[in-house]
Amino acid sequence: MGKYNEELVKAGIMLAGDGLKPSRQGKRVAFDGPKRTVIDGPFAETRELVAGYWLWEVKDMAEAVEWVKRCPNPMLGPSEIEIRPVYELEDFGESEALDRHRRLREKMTKPE
Repeated sequence: MGKYNEELVKAGIMLAGDGLKPSRQGKRVAFDGPKRTVIDGPFAETRELVAGYWLWEVKDMAEAVEWVKRCPNPMLGPSEIEIRPVYELEDFGESEALDRHRRLREKMTKPE
């Protein structure tokens, strides 16, 4: 997996990625109206559990699929990797708040 991650970095698509500790070390916060309930791990009812993540910048979903198909199997037996795009500001349409957020983001990324 380390070699595969190196390929992602060399290709310039990997923005971030980490493995996650076991669910026994985690917590969940359940929401029900104004009520919040903290649930300690491990999460016995979990059929599917995220074990890690990558954040990639690719041109489209097809490129992401091609990269995932090159990945070594992350588990000892059968496994799956889910691919999901992140929201972009443009997904929410134009508004004054979005314009303000865009200007703030531009200020943060401009070199001093």
